Amino acid sequence: MFTVTTPTIEGKKIKEYKGIVFGEIIVGINVIKDFKAGLTNFFGGRSGSYEEELVMGRNQAIREMEQRTADMGANAIVGVVVDYEAISNQGSNMLMVIASGTAVVVE
Repeated sequence: MFTVTTPTIEGKKIKEYKGIVFGEIIVGINVIKDFKAGLTNFFGGRSGSYEEELVMGRNQAIREMEQRTADMGANAIVGVVVDYEAISNQGSNMLMVIASGTAVVVE
């Protein structure tokens, strides 16, 4: 499956637009990762534990979007955008990742 951020796929002709497709995932961030990220924030540097969550969340959201695209009978997604949102509720931190695009059939 082609999954691209561009509105077209070079060398491919879009035959049919199936509609907007989404992949959403919410990842819980645990206390240990919060503590490690706090230390990184205090001392400086990159937070490997949060970066791993970002990568995992993004990959899962894109896979979910691709599965929904296949279920629609499409074989490609154009105009892909990935958005991240931090959610904090009563000491519980979560990361919401949403991937969206347009499901299309290409030849």
